[in-house]
Amino acid sequence: MTRTIVASATREIVIGFDQPFCVIGERINPTGRKKLAAEMQAGNFETVIKDALEQAACGATMLDVNAGVTAVDPNATEPGLLVQTLEIVQNLVDLPLSIDSSVTAAIEAGLKVAKGRPLVNSVTGEEEKLEAILPLVKKYNVPVVAISNDETGISMDPDVRFAVAKKIVERCADFGIPSHDVVVDPLVMPIGALGDAGRQVFALLRRLREELKVNTTCGLSNISFGLPHRHGINAAFIPMVIGAGMTSAIMNPVRPQEMEAVRGANVLAGTDRDCMTWIKTYKDYKPGEHAAPAPVPVVSPGAEGAAAGGGRRRGGRDARRAAG
Repeated sequence: MTRTIVASATREIVIGFDQPFCVIGERINPTGRKKLAAEMQAGNFETVIKDALEQAACGATMLDVNAGVTAVDPNATEPGLLVQTLEIVQNLVDLPLSIDSSVTAAIEAGLKVAKGRPLVNSVTGEEEKLEAILPLVKKYNVPVVAISNDETGISMDPDVRFAVAKKIVERCADFGIPSHDVVVDPLVMPIGALGDAGRQVFALLRRLREELKVNTTCGLSNISFGLPHRHGINAAFIPMVIGAGMTSAIMNPVRPQEMEAVRGANVLAGTDRDCMTWIKTYKDYKPGEHAAPAPVPVVSPGAEGAAAGGGRRRGGRDARRAAG
């Protein structure tokens, strides 16, 4: 059984087909958030602190950390800002982190200070990226998100995206990185622009699980981009992708509707042992309440040794442009 291990200094999480769905909190990301970007550039991390604590309190399994504020030379400015942000977040919460950057120097700087075993987010199938990122992944012995696009861009053909994912897994093997440390993002397209986006990703997930035997992730909210009441679509999408084999997603854990869908899917998939997480979370929940109940740690079947708990993404923006 494929298992990807991520860890903070004190907590280990297992991502896998027999594990509770891994919720990667997306909110520490200045992309599309001008106020947050300005704050971070000014050295003000109040919103980062708030977002870290709130996502942890709402049941995130791990947190994505991105410091990609607009800059003339991100290679010069982003590494230091990402290090600052990572150090603040890992001193606040005990969740594993995802180091999210398109700047190689920033990823390397982040890996030097990150505690435990973070997830690198990400590498694409572009040869230049593979040659830059994979040696770092091997050196620091960490897992990596593999985004299914390459020099040709994002293909609308799911077979092409599968081929790119396979290529990345094979190139990882060339660097001595095992497939269980590769988490593939098959790229979720917006359903409002591409009517069969849902069926595409379900089929892709099954192939990735059965043929490549890799864990998977996505920018969950990409599916609902451009539609009204997006959280309804997102909440419906969650159990369907879990049923197709997806094992994690970068998403907003602060949305109760979406977290209810995750917890319910864990119950139905048999990864919430004896329904204990559901019962502990909702036993005092009253119909009509809109506030999210206090979350409890997820109990992972067969992972007693791991303290398992419970978009704004580059791939997502590219996917939306490609679908448009």
